[in-house]
Amino acid sequence: MNRTEFIARMEQIAPPELAEEFDFGRIGLLVEGKDEIEHIACALDATPAVAKAAADGGFDALVVHHPAFWNSMHGVTARNAEIVRPLIKADVNLYAMHTNFDHAEDGINDALAEELCLKDCVRMSLGVVGTLTTSLSEAAKILGCGLRVWGDVDNISRIAVVGGSAFDWELIEEAVSLGAEAYLASELKYNMALESPIPCIEATHYALEAPGMRALAKREVWTFIDGTPLTKIIE
Repeated sequence: MNRTEFIARMEQIAPPELAEEFDFGRIGLLVEGKDEIEHIACALDATPAVAKAAADGGFDALVVHHPAFWNSMHGVTARNAEIVRPLIKADVNLYAMHTNFDHAEDGINDALAEELCLKDCVRMSLGVVGTLTTSLSEAAKILGCGLRVWGDVDNISRIAVVGGSAFDWELIEEAVSLGAEAYLASELKYNMALESPIPCIEATHYALEAPGMRALAKREVWTFIDGTPLTKIIE
């Protein structure tokens, strides 16, 4: 397919109009490469290492979840140059789908719920509430990361799961209204943990969102480039 067809397919998967306002200018085609696109890689983040892997792997396009460039640029230097340089040299297109893929059907949050084997799911404005069919210990093994828990989760059944940094008062209240007995996301702040009406469960940002990109790669027959950060729990 040509680049126009590629962009149309990306917008079908994650319609740009679903994106939050702060994503304006940060999603879509970020680096223009070759016009004909057949071999596609995807990853959660466009780190310098992932960009080099995409270039070295002979891919025509790299699709990522997180925008590669958060701040306006008046020059391509430092880390931004490390990302852009190998992509331009190898003529690789870079495309980002962020909060539009969070909200999309079969996007980040639907994939997370499926990864955790949740049943009887109800979609939130962002995230999913479903019934646990595994223990939290098993969920941690599925996600490949430790879970930090605030509150008593011994007898919970219904849980809200939201990919990424999503501990938000309105979302927690929505989750409660839908019957959630606990809330799973990443990057929990202390005051929210203290005051949340339901227990808070914190996983890593990568662990909660990578399943969505892996599932996308499987559906589209792309290659997933893993960028799992090295983490461990010291007790």
